[in-house]
Amino acid sequence: MAAKSSTKPPGGMSSRAVIRPIEAGCTAECPHCGERVKFRARHRDDQIICNVYVDGKWDRVEQFHAACYAEAKDPHGEPHKSETKRRGKKAAKQ
Repeated sequence: MAAKSSTKPPGGMSSRAVIRPIEAGCTAECPHCGERVKFRARHRDDQIICNVYVDGKWDRVEQFHAACYAEAKDPHGEPHKSETKRRGKKAAKQ
């Protein structure tokens, strides 16, 4: 199970979590269950990506299966839905 970090260090950044789709080529290992967070073309699953800060300084990124993050009781706070937009083929050509 993932170690908890300080939630609000004075004057520093705090750990946070966002919900994002699992991207092709993802090789992360879920810190809760120990299994790989895998992209599956037919099932567009979500993952929880956490920037983890220790004593107000960035320490690491953790990637959880969405179900594992909930089972672990949101160790880095409630996840927020990512607002990143995907670039389409048309935008990539410009």
